[in-house]
Parts: sequence; structure tokens; C-alpha cells
Amino acid sequence: MLLDRFIRYIKIDTQSDEDSLSTPSSLKQYDLLNLLKQELGELGVKTTLDKYGRLYAKVEGNPAYSNIGLCSHVDTALECSGKDVKPQIIKNYDLSDIKLGSSGLVLSPKEFAKLNELKGKTIITTDGTTLLGGDDKAGVAIIMTILENYLKIDKTKRRGFSILFTPDEEIGRGPEHFDPKQYGCEFAYTIDGDDPKYIEIENFNAKAIEIEIKGKSIHPGSAKGVMINASLVLADFMNSLPKDMIPAKTEKREGFNHVVSIEGNVEVAKAHYILRNHDSSILDKQVNDFKNIKNELFKKYPGCEISLQITDQYKNMKEIIDKNPEVKNHIEKVYQRLGYQFEYNPIRGGTDGATFSFKGVPCPNLGTGSYNHHGRYEFAVLEEMEKMVEIGLEIFKL
Repeated sequence: MLLDRFIRYIKIDTQSDEDSLSTPSSLKQYDLLNLLKQELGELGVKTTLDKYGRLYAKVEGNPAYSNIGLCSHVDTALECSGKDVKPQIIKNYDLSDIKLGSSGLVLSPKEFAKLNELKGKTIITTDGTTLLGGDDKAGVAIIMTILENYLKIDKTKRRGFSILFTPDEEIGRGPEHFDPKQYGCEFAYTIDGDDPKYIEIENFNAKAIEIEIKGKSIHPGSAKGVMINASLVLADFMNSLPKDMIPAKTEKREGFNHVVSIEGNVEVAKAHYILRNHDSSILDKQVNDFKNIKNELFKKYPGCEISLQITDQYKNMKEIIDKNPEVKNHIEKVYQRLGYQFEYNPIRGGTDGATFSFKGVPCPNLGTGSYNHHGRYEFAVLEEMEKMVEIGLEIFKL
């Protein structure tokens, strides 16, 4: 059963670790990967779990048609713990506020508009002490349920089915060591979005910037004309950036500069930023803003050291999807055959599929029926997950 499978998966702590140099970044991700390997084996499906924690599986279909893949990630986000998840199951939801355990937190349709669409549905929430793990264990559960039903279809009436489960997506390392030959499909779809009505064929271009400022510490009683407070210089740097180009003030295709963390004292101050934009030329301008501010502050604070470490993270997969229209045409036909409405929605984030696309496997993103990811207000809708199973199964029917 889909619900039982989902609950089983979310109770396994698989949080990735951005400070780790190992691959996967946390060994506990193997707890779910090994369970999936076991469950695939019980279904009679051969698997390969490589030394990097990538779990591949493949089931043959009619050889006249090329394989299509589905993929999702097993790790959960860093912003909130995924340990000891205690899900709440609300059946026949009546549009009232949902108390999240005894945490004092409330999931309210007044604040989260999606809930207003869910009267009579079955909703799975957190108890307010952890995230839920729907990102992306909803995707994992959906794919495993699709596979279970797929195996009942006559081999001559189905396409080949390639499966990939990755670790470390939440820290941007999911596509590391990806082997397109091992995956073995013409194109694929990640199951890692939210609303099933959205098909996502474009995502942010992404960069990260580490700012490090070294000041000059002196006793505050004799600091005049000598002290350079690194924390104040960092504050000046941050205040010099465009004020409205932040996540809380942008939407749709509008980019942003997002400060993820800050730390500092008089001697050293650091900030970690992620920069996002669907338009790569505007993203370049955002990077130049940081460079220009650095140069201005050098002049303003003589003797201060300011360094920027700029890292490319991922690119907009639309560039690849546009060159491979079959991946888009195929999923459109699936929705049309089922009579489901769909919209193209730009991802305000990233996905393993973006990098897979640039590595030779065009890979749009589809929904999971889970929402409010990366935090305690996360919830999933059972009926929407079931809808994604139906959509996913239709992908492989001839």
C-alpha cells in the first residue's frame, strides 16, 4: 500500500551532511538505500548499488521501444531534523486548522492556501518537531508503487523502466558520479516536485558565493582609527546588495540572492550565499554585484581583507529540453490520455534532473503531492500521491 510504504520510508533518518567529504555524505542514507534494494529484490528486480550510493534498477519491456527512467532522492533537507519522524494522518480533512502534535505549531488554510483545495482528502503531516520527508520520500514511495503495478503489465505492452535513487540531492551532490550508461534510458523524469498538475522543464541557474572578511582586532578602549570590525564590514557588504532581490520578495522567474548562514566576530566574519536566476545573463550580473561591492569596500576599509569564493552549482535544464522535445511531448500525451489538466511551471530551485539533462539524459520534474518542504509545516496528500502513481504508470504503457 502506498501510504504504508511512505510511512515506512519517512521513519528512516536520511539527512545529508554538507560538511562531510564522503560519498554519500552520511552513512545513514544507506539505511533506506539498502531497504529499497531489498524490496526491489523481493519484486524480482535486479539492482546495482554502486560505491557512491547510487541505486540503479532496470526492468525490460518491449524492445521495439526505448527505456524511460524515473528517479528521486533518498536524503532529506538540512534545515530541519528528519530523525524520529512521527507522522499524523488526517482522514477526510474538513478545512480546519491542524495542530501539529503538542509543538504549539498549527497548519492552517489561512496561511497555506493549498489546504483550501483538500476537503475530504487524506493528509499526512508532521508532529511539529521534525520535517516530514515528503521531499523526496514521497517520490521514492510513488516510484516503488508504480513499479509494483508496472510488473503486472504484459512485457509486450510496456516500455522498459529504468530506476535511479540518489543520495545527497539536498546538498547539490546527487548527480555526482551519475552514470548514464548504467541508467540506460533515452530520457527520464524526476518525481520531486509538489502539485501533480505541474510539469517542470526549467529551473534556476545556480551559483554559490562564500564571503570571508578579515578585520583587525584591537582593545575597544584604544580602537579609534585602528580597529576594523569584520562583522560590521560584512553587515555593510550585505546592506549594499539589492534589497528586494531576496526569496521573500521574489516569485516565478525572478531571481534572488539568499544568505544561508552568517557567522563572525571582530577578526573574521563569513557569509554563505546562494544565487539563483532562470536567466543566466542576469545571474552573471548578480555575481558582478558581489565583485563590485568587494572592490568598493576595499577602498572604504583600508587594511581589510575580503575574499569571494564563487562556485557553479547547476544550470537551467530548459536548454537541453528544448533540444529534445520528445521528453516534453511524451509527458503531455500521458496527461492528455488520462484527461488531466497540466501547467508548465518554472522551478524556483534545483533538481538532480537538471544536471542529468546536461549529462545526456533529458529529465523534467514531476510532482509528488507533498508541500512545504524543508520544514515542520511539511505535509503530503495521499490522493495526489496516488494520482502520481497513475500518471507514472501511464508513462510506460504502449
